Amino acid sequence: MLDLQLLRKDLPRVIAALATRGFAFDRASFESLESERKRLQTETEALQARRNALSKQIGQLKGRGEDASAAMAEAGAMPGTQKALEERLAVTQSHLLALLQGVPNLPHVDTPPGRSEADNVEVRRVGAPRTFHFAVRDHVDVGAALGLDFETAAKMTGARFALMKGPVARLHRALAQFMLDLHTEEHGYVECYTPYLVNAQALIGTTQLPKFEDQLFSVKKGGDEGGGETFYLIPTSEVSLTNTVAGQIVALDALPIKLTAHTPCFRSEAGSYGRDTRGMIRQHQFDKVEMVQITEPSKSDAALDEMVGHAETVLQRLELPYRVVRLCTGDIGFQSATTFDLEVWLPGQQAYREISSLSNCEAFQARSLQARFRNADGKVDYLHTLNGSGLAVGRTLVAVLENHQQADGSVTVPAALRPYLRGATRLARETA
Repeated sequence: MLDLQLLRKDLPRVIAALATRGFAFDRASFESLESERKRLQTETEALQARRNALSKQIGQLKGRGEDASAAMAEAGAMPGTQKALEERLAVTQSHLLALLQGVPNLPHVDTPPGRSEADNVEVRRVGAPRTFHFAVRDHVDVGAALGLDFETAAKMTGARFALMKGPVARLHRALAQFMLDLHTEEHGYVECYTPYLVNAQALIGTTQLPKFEDQLFSVKKGGDEGGGETFYLIPTSEVSLTNTVAGQIVALDALPIKLTAHTPCFRSEAGSYGRDTRGMIRQHQFDKVEMVQITEPSKSDAALDEMVGHAETVLQRLELPYRVVRLCTGDIGFQSATTFDLEVWLPGQQAYREISSLSNCEAFQARSLQARFRNADGKVDYLHTLNGSGLAVGRTLVAVLENHQQADGSVTVPAALRPYLRGATRLARETA
């Protein structure tokens, strides 16, 4: 959530910055709500001051033995008036909060301006796409012989789910274990096991709610008729990892906090139908190894650069060609101030496709989470939160299958993965 004080002090600058994202801020509604808030707050404070003055006056009158009935009658009518004012103020503030919850983060000063992904800026390319001397197949065809099965998954659940068996299931597990070991043993993250179900407040804190409710899967405790609490399947463990500091004031010497987790992720991908309907690129359920860093504001830009490097290391160890892209103002996510995407080369599509998105949310999530720290001067300030894939396991599986496929249908195992696959150098169809 944006800083309300910034909106009050420098509204034109905020509106201009949001416009670079293609977001039209509702200035009229904001100013109307702010005017009403100020009026009600002023009336409430004036009424409280009058109550205090009357209380003092009544005491003085009684102390002198004088008639205090008029002052007491006036004071007696005040609680009802004050309650009504406070209720109206609370409603106005709730409307103001609802408006703010629909406003995206301000872009970082270094985020390039642009309207769409066409305006994103390529930073670098690493590795050259492989030259094949046979007809290249996509991951669906390569994976079918290794146990990748979409038809069976569709029968039991529906479209955009996958069943993995045998070699491809082992490869999927090996990738996740490799990523976790790399991030914990070499990059300094603490491995976590998090809930896969969270309540609404956790998602409000990381700003997925209320904006993106249509992209979430939910379940009601006790069923639809039970009247119980609604829980949401996590769209990413960014939600659960970042919420570990919700409502806290973190000591400066505890920063940075670096967390990682391997979890399934669940997204309805509303509005995405017609895109990537073949294979594993866009699934309702997929695994991801997430990286989260929580830092003091002055160090968050450096932390983002570090996280990009950590994700790149995964791709380099797996011998996968990729490029780094900085997203423009029109393409960054709702909560992001700045984002880098890593895009891996997929021979089956003859294109670079996103495999990791790494963002600095600055204080946007922390403000909603009330996640703060005490700085070197002893002042309490909001933390900065960062998150990124390290990597999306399913998409990495796709990249390994396509980039390391062989003419005979087998797949060469990158050296970094061999310890996780009992030393196997290639994966091939298993015979009965």
